[in-house]
Amino acid sequence: AEIAGFQNVQPGSEEDFILNVGRRTFFTKGSAELDSVAKTTLDTQIAWLAKYPRWLLKLQGFADDPGASETALSQQRADAVMNYLAAGGIDRNRMWAKGYGKDRLVRDCPDTACRSQNRRVVSNLRDQ
Repeated sequence: AEIAGFQNVQPGSEEDFILNVGRRTFFTKGSAELDSVAKTTLDTQIAWLAKYPRWLLKLQGFADDPGASETALSQQRADAVMNYLAAGGIDRNRMWAKGYGKDRLVRDCPDTACRSQNRRVVSNLRDQ
């Protein structure tokens, strides 16, 4: 099945990673702990990154609530993802992690369920 805007997706491409692997890892409120769903996503990323070693990974951590502690928490989330990927065999020299706090929200909304989309790490592929 083709997804709008993505035709003829090549294996090993950025589109392949986004569509077939998943680049977002989500967290519970106030936590940088990886749950089973997050680990499943990251295990899929590990397998894909091992198969396509040309890619580098920029890990961007985010949080959902205002406050200085959110910047630290977002960095802890990015670091947790990097540590998990490294433990799975991905070379740390292929990755870098940065926390952005509540900057770059996916959704700016008062509803808790909506805000949960902001508690994430996004794994962005880079070729240099």
